[in-house]
Amino acid sequence: MEVHKHLGNGFQEVIYQRALEIEMASQGIDFSREFEMKISYKDHEIGTRRVDFFVEDKIMVEIKALINLEDVHLAQAMNYVEAYHLEIGLLINFGAKSLQHKRVHNNGKSV
Repeated sequence: MEVHKHLGNGFQEVIYQRALEIEMASQGIDFSREFEMKISYKDHEIGTRRVDFFVEDKIMVEIKALINLEDVHLAQAMNYVEAYHLEIGLLINFGAKSLQHKRVHNNGKSV
């Protein structure tokens, strides 16, 4: 990915968010940064969560800057796509020497 190619690893998450925002805007990709989404339980709003990016009104993108992704990060991303009733999300880790990314699917939503 272009951002990782130019910045490498070792920066804080917010640096990668800002760079990715510039990159998506330059490519004409429709997105919202730090998009606040409601979380519901049995038709009751119980809170909100901000996703790093909400792309093209259908893809949640969560950014990490860690040495390595762990199962807990993947589980978190999967919970987000399910809570937001999205079909797909993307978990990107800029903290590793090589860019890491995982596509996450909502197992409860038919494609």
